Amino acid sequence: MEKITLGRSGLVVPRNGFGALPIQRISAAEAVRLAQKALDAGMYYFDTARFYTDSEEKLGEAFHDRRDRVIISTKTGAKNAEGFWRDLETSLRLLRTDHVDLYQFHNPPFCPKPGDGTGLYEAMQEAVRQGKVLHVGITNHALPIAREAIESGLYETMQFPFSYLASKEDEEIVELCRTHNMGFIAMKGLAGGLINHAATAYAFLAQYDHVAPIWGIQRESELDEFISFQTNPPSLNDEMRARIESDRRQLSGDFCRGCGYCQPCPAGIEIESCNRMSLFLRRAPLSVYLTDEFNEKMKKIDGCLQCHACSERCPYHLDTPTLLRRNYEDFKVFWAQKNKNQ
Repeated sequence: MEKITLGRSGLVVPRNGFGALPIQRISAAEAVRLAQKALDAGMYYFDTARFYTDSEEKLGEAFHDRRDRVIISTKTGAKNAEGFWRDLETSLRLLRTDHVDLYQFHNPPFCPKPGDGTGLYEAMQEAVRQGKVLHVGITNHALPIAREAIESGLYETMQFPFSYLASKEDEEIVELCRTHNMGFIAMKGLAGGLINHAATAYAFLAQYDHVAPIWGIQRESELDEFISFQTNPPSLNDEMRARIESDRRQLSGDFCRGCGYCQPCPAGIEIESCNRMSLFLRRAPLSVYLTDEFNEKMKKIDGCLQCHACSERCPYHLDTPTLLRRNYEDFKVFWAQKNKNQ
């Protein structure tokens, strides 16, 4: 099993990290079973966040009696020191541990620094002194903030979206981390589900010997596939390269990555799925998405309030209401064709 050192943190993690955001969507018993199966197979790095509802609690149940076998990272979206301590103590309690191996500022709209008036970085340093945090990291989706955090020298790791759909600017962030001996944790290796061939995604990222991907897992079939890569890692071949080029052509331009930072929607629209519907309809079996359930979800777009709160929160600066409407019109064409053929 290939392992990666996260820069100057010295943390050594498997190339297969377990992204625990999706286990919010499954039962506690199933989440615990999958997490423990992953650990037993050698996937001992688990990434979660205070923002991921009950994800921390599920990992706490899975690992409270085997804490010494896992590396756990979690995150705080706090805006001040008071919120930082509240989040950290909650995370420790739910994870049923006395320390976090890697604690990360979660997609902040600025780069926390000493003396910036928020008290966030000072609180992080105090948590390290107390032994409640072992290593300090930051996650982001915005290029300027990511670049500032790397160049500041204040952080040991950067978690940033990276897949074979990445831009040249994204690749520069990856290389900047290498130059600064900063651990790089790749989120969205499957581009929020738009990349539908895990072996190709894995093989692409494996070209970067300092990049540690975390894969969002909620189904046993997904877990089994990534476990198989540990003993039989895929490597890029001509077929994979052709798939990458095809996907890059198809997915160029503005598209929703499904990060979820646009939520919640006051009109109840499930933005991260509805806003990618056109792509899903062309990249997955139609039977998965042309259902009564998804039809009802898409209908909610008619109730969009045009408040643009989603656009303001989008780290990719998408015109979300316009994209939602475009996706809905496309969905209606497919839906009408399905009903016509029945």
